[in-house]
Amino acid sequence: MNIKQAVPLFAVSVMDKSLEFYTGCLAFEIKNKWEPRGKIEWCWLERGGAALMLQEFRTEGHDSWQPEGKVGIGVSMNFICEDALQLYHEFMNRGLQPSEPFVGNHMWVVPLRDPDGYSLFFESPTDLAEETKYSEWRND
Repeated sequence: MNIKQAVPLFAVSVMDKSLEFYTGCLAFEIKNKWEPRGKIEWCWLERGGAALMLQEFRTEGHDSWQPEGKVGIGVSMNFICEDALQLYHEFMNRGLQPSEPFVGNHMWVVPLRDPDGYSLFFESPTDLAEETKYSEWRND
């Protein structure tokens, strides 16, 4: 098996804001970082078996880039979990506002957006009916 892992790289507008979200709110850990000007401009984050990279895009200089809108719009990442509902409660307790969990494709799905608009979906298997909402299921 030659290919071992796929790790997305998210371009972020403000690294400090993204790091607070991913490390402070989602409990990812910084495993590697690049600090060419005394602050983190790129990093590798992990939580459990998942990894992602963040890189702040430069707005000045020869390698600058200005997105036309929010960089994360239309981009999603799915994290397959043991218990997505446990993460929903963890995120709520940390002051985040994920959307209401629902069942899709035989998975509990907990939707959340990061500061740049990237869609994050935390999912775990379930036998419940498709489109079941957490609030409906909890009241049964």
